[in-house]
Amino acid sequence: MKKISFTDILQSSYPRKEKARLLAERIRQAGDYSWVGLYDVKEKEITLVAFAGRTEPAFTSFPKDKGLNGKAVMQKRTVIVNDAKTDEDYLLTFTNTESEIIVPVSGGNNGTIKGTIDAESETKNAFSKEDAAFLEECAAAIRSLWETDN
Repeated sequence: MKKISFTDILQSSYPRKEKARLLAERIRQAGDYSWVGLYDVKEKEITLVAFAGRTEPAFTSFPKDKGLNGKAVMQKRTVIVNDAKTDEDYLLTFTNTESEIIVPVSGGNNGTIKGTIDAESETKNAFSKEDAAFLEECAAAIRSLWETDN
């Protein structure tokens, strides 16, 4: 994966939701993913901020402990599922998703998870350790999106 910059988007005067959409699109294109969503992690729920690719998912908000996003948030680590249809935590959001990777975005030094990056593919076994490393770099680079009040 190539190194990408997000500075122009993060420092722009665009509203937060538009910044998130542009960030998601840049990540989607750089990783050649079919869909990328950026989510906020609230006290009790996870909500979609913006996405790039396909259409809006079936679930734009769900309990904080549900789905693969919830698993990544609760475990505070990247979750890779390369056969989504067989994973008990997978929430069916698109009928053609075969693989999904969720990367938590921490805020501050206390390890609190403030958001997630969710990338999906229509191919089984699409995600590798390289994808995880790339998306974890992206999460660190765009953390400021979650450092403002949302």
